[in-house]
Amino acid sequence: MIAILAAIAVTIPGVALRLLGTHADPGVEAFVYGVCILGAAFLLTWASEVAQMDIAQGLALAFLALIAVLPEYAVDLYFAWEAPHRPEYTSYATANMTGANRLLIGIAWPLIIVLYWFKTGERVLQLPGERTVELVFLAAATVYSFVIPFKGTISLLDTLVLVGLFIGYMWRIAQAEAEEPHLVGPAAVLGKLAPVPRRTLVLIFFAYGAGAILASAEPFAEALIHTGKDLGVEEFLLVQWLAPFASEAPEVVIACILTLKGDAQAGMGAMISSKVNQWTLLIGTLALVYSISLGGPGALHLDDRQMEEILLTAAQSAFAVAVLCNMSLSLGEAFALFFLFVAQLLLPLFFSDPKAGIHARFLFSFAYVFLAAIMIFVRRKDLPKFFRTGLGIAGMEHEREATGKPGE
Repeated sequence: MIAILAAIAVTIPGVALRLLGTHADPGVEAFVYGVCILGAAFLLTWASEVAQMDIAQGLALAFLALIAVLPEYAVDLYFAWEAPHRPEYTSYATANMTGANRLLIGIAWPLIIVLYWFKTGERVLQLPGERTVELVFLAAATVYSFVIPFKGTISLLDTLVLVGLFIGYMWRIAQAEAEEPHLVGPAAVLGKLAPVPRRTLVLIFFAYGAGAILASAEPFAEALIHTGKDLGVEEFLLVQWLAPFASEAPEVVIACILTLKGDAQAGMGAMISSKVNQWTLLIGTLALVYSISLGGPGALHLDDRQMEEILLTAAQSAFAVAVLCNMSLSLGEAFALFFLFVAQLLLPLFFSDPKAGIHARFLFSFAYVFLAAIMIFVRRKDLPKFFRTGLGIAGMEHEREATGKPGE
């Protein structure tokens, strides 16, 4: 209960600052609103876990997936909404989206494996077969995402494809057998309450958490930009790495707790699911929000830097899927994900040439794709089963065999 009270307490300054319309130093505002988003994201995460006890599985999965991306989506929504009127905000929307996705694979995934090794001494985490659903849809979204930097826009076509993939993903996982939610920490405390107070608190957490995040998104985004200008730090970098840190932290913390409590499969599953949500729903809705703000169909036009960032993020995603297509993640593979992420982040800092960042992004994009191609070639015999299982084809074939019905 202390954690719940602490999460509520850290949201109060941000909510009060916004309601009163008071302004402070940009650095102070960035901190206050960032912490507010962090606390509200924890409340939403706990409420989402407990809500699985009372909502039908298909509805719960769709609803919880939307809630999961809300902290990240709120900031990106603001940038996409402002982009028709302030074109430079397109770069901030791209920065936030690419940073969030790369942090998940480069930091969160390896962290789960390191904690698993620390807890059990095992160097390889085997994933259950049902995780192939997330990975197959992530693979499909990744393949399509390579189209975006080459056409130079995020358009309503991308909305149609990526949101369509998200809907297909939701439909596919809704077919799986229902499982008891893995409740830990504050969520477990809420889960032990009687139905009426439990449901009441869940609704309050949803309403307050979502309200706090939506209220903080705009001033937090603007404060980050102004802080960068005041400190002489590139605003793109602050938006790319600092904003996602606040929104991603709760999910990562919960996944780490699950891992330390002996359920690393659930922890890793949560991180994979989060990646799928962001790489489909988050990107797919940017053009939709942009078009609504514009007042008609439109597209976010990307400059060279933004296309390079999306290409690098897509390449990292391709390597991650290739690593997991055998349904396991080893300590060595986790180290490779972490090392490549840190290297592409820090390498440009050691060179005075302003083009070093461009060269690094292309270099690491090539490295990710090259390594992914090698792993796919080595594991090519596993791929048919991987895709059949993920798409549910293997299950249908098994059902036909069990009932004696021939396939069409």
